[in-house]
Amino acid sequence: MDETFLLMLSNLLHLHNSLDPTTSLLSPASSSPPPTSSPSPSSPSSLLSSSSPAPLLFFTLASLLSFLATSSSKKGSKNSSPSSENREPNSSPSPSPSPSSSSHFSISAFRALSTDHIWTMDAQIRDARWRSLYGLSYPVFTTVVEKLKPFITASNLSLPSDYAVAMVLSRLSHGYSAKTIASRSSLDPYLVSKITNMVTRLLATKLYPEFIKIPVSRRRLIETTQGFEELTSLPNICGAIDGSPMKVRGLKLDRNLMNCYKSKYGYDSVLLQVVADHRKIFWDVCVKAPGGADDATHFRDSLLYNRLTSGDIVWDKMINVRGHHVRPYIVGDWCYPLLSFLMTPFSPDGAGTPAQNLFDGMLMKGRSVVVDAIGLLKTRWRILQDLNVGLNHAPQTIVACCVLHNLCQIAREPEPEIRKDPDENGALARVLESEKQFYYFGESLRQALADDLHQRLSSR
Repeated sequence: MDETFLLMLSNLLHLHNSLDPTTSLLSPASSSPPPTSSPSPSSPSSLLSSSSPAPLLFFTLASLLSFLATSSSKKGSKNSSPSSENREPNSSPSPSPSPSSSSHFSISAFRALSTDHIWTMDAQIRDARWRSLYGLSYPVFTTVVEKLKPFITASNLSLPSDYAVAMVLSRLSHGYSAKTIASRSSLDPYLVSKITNMVTRLLATKLYPEFIKIPVSRRRLIETTQGFEELTSLPNICGAIDGSPMKVRGLKLDRNLMNCYKSKYGYDSVLLQVVADHRKIFWDVCVKAPGGADDATHFRDSLLYNRLTSGDIVWDKMINVRGHHVRPYIVGDWCYPLLSFLMTPFSPDGAGTPAQNLFDGMLMKGRSVVVDAIGLLKTRWRILQDLNVGLNHAPQTIVACCVLHNLCQIAREPEPEIRKDPDENGALARVLESEKQFYYFGESLRQALADDLHQRLSSR
């Protein structure tokens, strides 16, 4: 019996004796039995028929204490088994099953989090929780669900739309494989892969036109060029371009094809090309080349290049710099060709004139925006650090993550510590015969911008 209960019982006996000393509750063990003609003072009938209220009070309190002691002993026995961390080396594990550490993957757990508790949580705590699980805050998550729900519902998926989106976001943000998600959510791996394919395809096709747009409106164009000018002192920059290899796990291809997919860093990959504005928001995304291709080749194969060279994109914001009509242009490193709409450094090693070296420094400062944007992309959506989807699904998965990245940037989500690629060490891009006209105009334009920049900053 519990020692605490015995102590309470002893105190009650003392209380009873002080209230009613004529009635004995417990007979001494050594005493002789009472005469049969009179009822035993310790029998129930004698106690209940006593004129004093003390016996009844005693048994009421004793029963209550007995119940409490029994309840606490049961709870104690449940918690008395040592945990896996504190268990003695020779002790056996507790037979009771421990709750799954991945219980939030189940539909019921997700529903409890998203429905029952979401409005009772502090907003900062709630959003931090959702970022840790799904890579973005709850308001951004609901935006994604609302945009995709009509398409997911039309697919006759057996799972709720918000749960399907949450499952895919969890996979993208943590880099989980389909088998890992399946084991934690009690689903078939094939179904998880199918849902991942569907959601990423919807993000890459249905949401891409809404959240990844070339800045052609005058209002956005002015905002972007002003943002870059504040950063670099160079006028009319509307974007920064760069490429990055995205590692793909387990490629099984012909030896010749394998060489095409081998990146300059030594791993199998596909090549991502993005153009970002001053807020690290992508306004163009292209995934069309294997990881072994160079940035210039990938750029020339992109739709953006075709639209720029054909005059399909005309930015309505022209300024005059030393007699040159300067339309908005993008900036890149020396791995891209110098063109009228794409400014690159004079020299990768600082061998130019003071004006040219100053221009190069400012241009690379503007380019750093896209480097940081790619770093954020890979940090937020860790699946991009080692893609565990098939090669056919890799491009749409990458584009889907770019769409999600833009949603986070537009909503001003906190930026995690950036994971950057190693510094660029590619060769200088050569100019094609078909690009000579753009190159010559770009060359004179670049020199005019450099001279103007040097004069303005030197006179301050």
